[in-house]
Amino acid sequence: MVTLAPSSKDLRSAVVLMALSGAAALIWQIVWTAQWSRALGHEIVAVLGVVAAIFAGMAAGAGVLAARIEASAHPARWYAAFEAILGLWGLGLIWWGPWIMDATPALMGPLPPMWLHWAWAFALPGVLILPCSAAMGATLPALLAALRQRVPGDLSYLYASNTAGAVVGVLAATFVLIPAVGLLRTALVCASLNLLCAALAALLWRGASARDAAGLTAAEAASPNALERPAAVVVLAVTGLLGIGYETLCVRVLSQVTENTVYSYALLLAVFLTGTAVGASWQARRDARFTAQHHVLRLLAAMLPALLLGGIGLWWANSIVLGPTRLWGGGTATALLGESLAALAAMLPPTLVMGALFSAACRHAQESGFALGKAIALNTLAAACAPALIGVLLFPQVGAAKLWLILTLAYGGLAVWRMQSKRLVAAGVLASAALLGGFLPPLRFIDVEANGRLEWFRDGVMGTVSITSDARGIKHLRINNRAQEGSSASSPLETRLALLPLLTHPQPHRALFLGLGTGATAYTAALVPGLDVDAVELLPEVVEASKLFMAGGTAPRPVHPPHIMVADARRFVQATTTPYDVIVADLFHPARSGAGALYTVEHFRAIQNRLAPGGLFCQWVALHQMELATLDSIAAAFAEVFPDGQMLLASNSLDSPVVGLWASGNGTRPSFNQVDQALARSPADLQPRLQQARLTDAYAVLGSWLGSVQAWRLSSPDVRPNRDDFPLVAHQAPWDDYAPQNTPRQRLAALLRRAGSTTRASRFAFIAPDSPAEQAQALADYVNARDQYLQLGLSVKREGDPARMLAALEPSLINIQHLSPHFGPAGDALAVLRQAAASARPLP
Repeated sequence: MVTLAPSSKDLRSAVVLMALSGAAALIWQIVWTAQWSRALGHEIVAVLGVVAAIFAGMAAGAGVLAARIEASAHPARWYAAFEAILGLWGLGLIWWGPWIMDATPALMGPLPPMWLHWAWAFALPGVLILPCSAAMGATLPALLAALRQRVPGDLSYLYASNTAGAVVGVLAATFVLIPAVGLLRTALVCASLNLLCAALAALLWRGASARDAAGLTAAEAASPNALERPAAVVVLAVTGLLGIGYETLCVRVLSQVTENTVYSYALLLAVFLTGTAVGASWQARRDARFTAQHHVLRLLAAMLPALLLGGIGLWWANSIVLGPTRLWGGGTATALLGESLAALAAMLPPTLVMGALFSAACRHAQESGFALGKAIALNTLAAACAPALIGVLLFPQVGAAKLWLILTLAYGGLAVWRMQSKRLVAAGVLASAALLGGFLPPLRFIDVEANGRLEWFRDGVMGTVSITSDARGIKHLRINNRAQEGSSASSPLETRLALLPLLTHPQPHRALFLGLGTGATAYTAALVPGLDVDAVELLPEVVEASKLFMAGGTAPRPVHPPHIMVADARRFVQATTTPYDVIVADLFHPARSGAGALYTVEHFRAIQNRLAPGGLFCQWVALHQMELATLDSIAAAFAEVFPDGQMLLASNSLDSPVVGLWASGNGTRPSFNQVDQALARSPADLQPRLQQARLTDAYAVLGSWLGSVQAWRLSSPDVRPNRDDFPLVAHQAPWDDYAPQNTPRQRLAALLRRAGSTTRASRFAFIAPDSPAEQAQALADYVNARDQYLQLGLSVKREGDPARMLAALEPSLINIQHLSPHFGPAGDALAVLRQAAASARPLP
């Protein structure tokens, strides 16, 4: 990737050190982002906060320390000291950082204003990692000063090698280190790299003194072109801002077409870094006959076609992502290849020019008498502003397409400003481009079914939210083009998700729902008399969209609607002091970036601390979104906090099975009498929903149980629990998404086999011990009938002829009815088959 100048031994040594340092820097960024997402709320908030903190600290380090380094007789010692600071301070953050992570939500409060939330997100990482980030910023000036003999292109070579090392670091941390050894040990590896760099630098340059000027000959240093200094300063600042702004744009747009996992982000970042590394390496071999000013002008002009090519890649991103799968079929390799190709198409052309432009702009600043350290500081300080200015403020206001146009015109305006002789022509071209830009199609990707339409759309800071409708008029809620948040047709399941936990509590007064979706679950819960419902939703756009779903004619109409709060679920649970009788966690897709932190031991323990005496918690898990191995890791984490926890099945769906992890804070168990009383208290407007959801008696409620989580845990004792330090779900669930090993039906069949292999005592340990023996036996019959019904559904092949289906299934369904008269679904299925056969109409 990087071509070295073989004539310089010192340069080769410096290149190796910068590559190792770059790898360590990106590993630190990955680790810090994973840590801070727990305290700040959501992965994207932590990404923006940590990236801004690193750039701001690098600017401080380069700007404040570079002059002293260049004046020192032993700059290599400075470099060694900076690497040692990085390693040691980073290790300190790993040890005492979790205490700060736990304290931060309480300091912020459960519902801080948006401006305060983002202020914390940018300020807290900036202060805590300042020693590390400042040391990162000072390493490049220190190594440049340590090169005793000037080598043409030394800045470009070092910058390229540092960025190339960063590519290796981000891929190694995401794909290898964190899944294999966890965050703590990954940080230890990273600190070891920093300390190794410190030791090598002290060894290689022991006793050596630096040359007179870093990166410039004495003649160049003595005769700067001071008239060019203002222009050089502007170019450095604006390109730093626009470069990271373009990265932010690409990440947001491509999140709509990729699977948006930790691996997706790693690939996007790796491509961005690869392009800048190759561009800087190419700039190192520039034609020495031309000045740096000349190269800056040429590169600024080259940015326009590069951004045009990148824009084409963005608009065609969906087709590019799906290309390998269409050619070679589905699988992990083709999925990752598609994401990589989309990132290359969108990012590679501009980043090639960006890498070369940074090197040329720094050189130009030096030729104008501007110190190298200040030049690097100015560029990185402007880059530090990009996440807040472009990611938080600009993107939601103007949208992706207009933001791409703004960035392109900004680069073009910079080129026009620097082109003296062709300024008028170039300005006319830019003005025409701005006018044509008003006709750009929106840069968004939303799958709409045939004869369907897009009903509603919002670009937010943390995601793109949309509502689509299909040919039947059913509305679907999507985040980043993923249909994972429910629809207007899923009310029976959502009713069960709301009421199954509530009906097993003797007298709930306050309930908390983590996740809102369409709003049906929380609004249904609010129909329960005497219950105050709080609901927490991360994205304000989802809250806005839920109002459209709840305005429908079939939506629940509680007298006291739920109190909806915009906040991160994990941070809210840590920060609030309100005790809740019932806490229900929604179906968080485990593969999506940031969702894995909602299935950890630490999060479950925080929920346990929020339960009122006798309170209970239910975590819903979508089995159609994960393999059983991922469920095992979640169940192991749940069992560590709630050893008496239970597992239940939300519905009889074969293609989208939902599992619940249920636990009572003090070990109380539901009884038949308690559930019957809760059903009897149900108001008139809740009765139709109970009927629709088949929650009509205590058998239907308690018959959802599968058995104890501890028994499930013992059936796979070697599985690690999902933890903050060992985020197995975040790194394992994406593979379930890229290349599923089993269908949802196969997973359900395996789930039933494992649940059925446990003892009777284990399966029914959740029932109150004073339950009458005849009711306990009837419940066992109900569960047996449910399992046989599901097994029958899994084994049957659907046919178009209802008469043949009836002939094949009627005996089994009648046997299930005889086994448990309380099990209604068998009778319902039999009635549908008989009616279809009598009318000779196809089955619905």
